[in-house]
Amino acid sequence: MLTVAQARPDECAKFIQRTYTHLAGAVGAFIVIEFLLFQTGIAEAVTNFVIASRFTWLGILGAFALLGWISRELASKADSVQTQYIGLGIYVVAEALIFAPLLYIAAMFSDPSVIPTAAILTLLLFGGLTTVAFTTRKDFSFLGGILKIGGFIALGLIICSILFGFTLGLFFSVAMVVFASAAILYDTSNVMHHYSKNQYVAASLELFASVALLFWYVLRIVMALSSRR
Repeated sequence: MLTVAQARPDECAKFIQRTYTHLAGAVGAFIVIEFLLFQTGIAEAVTNFVIASRFTWLGILGAFALLGWISRELASKADSVQTQYIGLGIYVVAEALIFAPLLYIAAMFSDPSVIPTAAILTLLLFGGLTTVAFTTRKDFSFLGGILKIGGFIALGLIICSILFGFTLGLFFSVAMVVFASAAILYDTSNVMHHYSKNQYVAASLELFASVALLFWYVLRIVMALSSRR
């Protein structure tokens, strides 16, 4: 299978343009879905449902982890662009639903500047990391194994915190921002070196997943710092 790195420069440029256009589209769709969830009262209902029991939240995380895995598998292994779109669509909707409680709490019980501040910080971090990856053109695929191990450790800590009722705290959020930043470097490197020419939707999904993870923990940090004022 011909990868982007082996393609002609114009084909490579077109692939990158398509990937980041779809990433922007995924972020736009996420914002629209969140707006609809808030306007219809679904965000409040989901938040109340999650708050009712920590075990409910564990079940929701498990369900969305499964949905995320299915959608990413669909997108990454499908030759059909239409199938990749299905995977991307499922993932964006799932992320919007799982973000709803955090965004609702941030919107209703935190300073109004919290969400915009987190969004701007996330955009700046993503832009900086993307610039590093594109200017150095280094292959960051070696981060794959580190990210898998780190992901399992983080998932284990999250599950334990839900089961045993302890808070992971600010330092965990900072560590997860570092983890998400490494994931963005890894995904951006893959965009340049390892995807085939027709996998621009799958590439945008992976980038969206890493940006969403980064935004989640940046938002948690900003909320935590805001509450200490």
